[in-house]
Amino acid sequence: MEANFESNPLIDRLPKHLKQFIIPQDYNDYTPINQAVWRYVMRKNVDYLSKVAHNSYLEGLDKTGLEIDNIPNMYGMNRILKEIGWAAVAVDGFIPPSAFMEFQAYNVLVIACDIRQLEHIEYTPAPDIIHEGAGHAPIIANPEYAEYLRRFGEIGCKAISSARDYELYEAIRLLSILKEAEGTPEAEIKAAEDQVEFLQNNMGELSEMSKIRNLHWWTVEYGLIGTVENPKIYGAGLLSSIGESAWCMTDNVTKIPYDISAADQSFDITKPQPQLYVTPDFAQLSSVLEEFANKMALRTGGLSGIKKLINSKNLGTVELSTGLQISGVFTNVIENEGKPVYIQTTGKTALSYREKELVSHGTDAHPDGFGSPVGMLKGINLAIEDMGPRDLRAYDIYEGEQITLEFEGNIKVSGEIITGTRNLQGEILLIKFKNCTVTHGETVLFAPEWGIYDMAVGKKITSAFSGPADVNSFDMISHVPSSHTIKQKKSAKREELESLYKNVRLLREGKPAEITLKEAFGAVTASHENDWLLSVEIAELAKQENHSDLIDKVLNHLEKLKINRPEVAHLIDGGLELIFEKATEI
Repeated sequence: MEANFESNPLIDRLPKHLKQFIIPQDYNDYTPINQAVWRYVMRKNVDYLSKVAHNSYLEGLDKTGLEIDNIPNMYGMNRILKEIGWAAVAVDGFIPPSAFMEFQAYNVLVIACDIRQLEHIEYTPAPDIIHEGAGHAPIIANPEYAEYLRRFGEIGCKAISSARDYELYEAIRLLSILKEAEGTPEAEIKAAEDQVEFLQNNMGELSEMSKIRNLHWWTVEYGLIGTVENPKIYGAGLLSSIGESAWCMTDNVTKIPYDISAADQSFDITKPQPQLYVTPDFAQLSSVLEEFANKMALRTGGLSGIKKLINSKNLGTVELSTGLQISGVFTNVIENEGKPVYIQTTGKTALSYREKELVSHGTDAHPDGFGSPVGMLKGINLAIEDMGPRDLRAYDIYEGEQITLEFEGNIKVSGEIITGTRNLQGEILLIKFKNCTVTHGETVLFAPEWGIYDMAVGKKITSAFSGPADVNSFDMISHVPSSHTIKQKKSAKREELESLYKNVRLLREGKPAEITLKEAFGAVTASHENDWLLSVEIAELAKQENHSDLIDKVLNHLEKLKINRPEVAHLIDGGLELIFEKATEI
């Protein structure tokens, strides 16, 4: 497999705070056993999913350059993905949901480059290259679905989180790592499971991010399409799980018509899903997404929007009716008759217009916070933003004038106007004061000795969303996960088994090998009697070579193995079925 990196323009234009999550895919790290796991899953999937997956899946395998016999080199994939307007990057396990969705907004597929262990071949709670590469990548070749995914990312990354959402992300990340790691003590896994369960049951009112993650789970990850009576699979979690893709088609899993109620249905990442949602078509996905977005603070703004930002305790942005955007950590709102009349950030704040930071209004200019009235002047029906030059002059809102502006809600701004900041259309966004005092009743909100006061202009908050308006305004290169994926342990016995897998692979490819097929079988039964997958691969090659004596020995060994290890009996049967019962070549 070619391992040279070929960049993709979509990757080049990613902001720095997303690039921090990208890691190199070292293709040489994939072992012969890893390759065998990929091949087994892909052979089973292509055989089974050709019957139950949405028709875009098989078409997408070709379009995205995925091979059945080899783990994909995502840098090679990038050359092909570029043709359908997407790119792929490698990351280390789970990344924060907001970052995951923002990658989608840039048409970039996030791929966890680790691969599940043989022991977890059917399903792993950890994201891996089978899930991301074989699950997500093929279906994005469908243009309608790809646009849904991009749009979902665009909206989803603006969803406001609760303070507890990040705790849950970290807990799930740790649990997925521990469950996938080799030899993790059961007590450690149980403690991590208990923590996830506790957080899931004590999230309080679901945040926007929690709800949109639910929508993501029940569509992008575990979605079905068609009719409740005859659904097809399109969700990546199902497309990449040879166990759950079959389980989901049984009557054990309840099928529900997909609608916005799925936003309130939480999920448990550690267990098979007891119910799944069926969308009639991809257009319904986009319709529900827009219905949900209409309820987000992104579109409703107002008092509830600013309160969501305050409760999140995270960096967020409010946009005023003038288009002025204030980004920072919001800590206070003064309200009057159900409307915000004064908003306040604490710490570094930046002001922007149309996602571009205003000159001289970055975090250096506002290092300690920013506060401003919002709304109408008391007793005046014309908002400041709607005033023309004559109106502004009539109300003494003019450079050099000493003025007191009294807003609804008992907010007063008194000082000398220095100047104003306008947009290209000439609409006023900011008014700058010196010797300024801002009060709410008897409470002083800004004092003259604090310096120059910048007052935002806007009669209402039209939008509130997570993150900054201009991604360059803040240093967001700060993600340090509390856990890291655990690589498989190496041992002499393991290295010997890897060598056997490598030689069988060489024999299948018609390349020189160190041992014969018969010798490989003798070695695996003598020293690695619990391994089943290599014996299945040996049976496949023995059949191709019409080596009947070896076939009989391998099948007898596998029958004994099924008795000794009943938990893998169905996997052995599944592999043998592909070899002996399928007339068509995979």
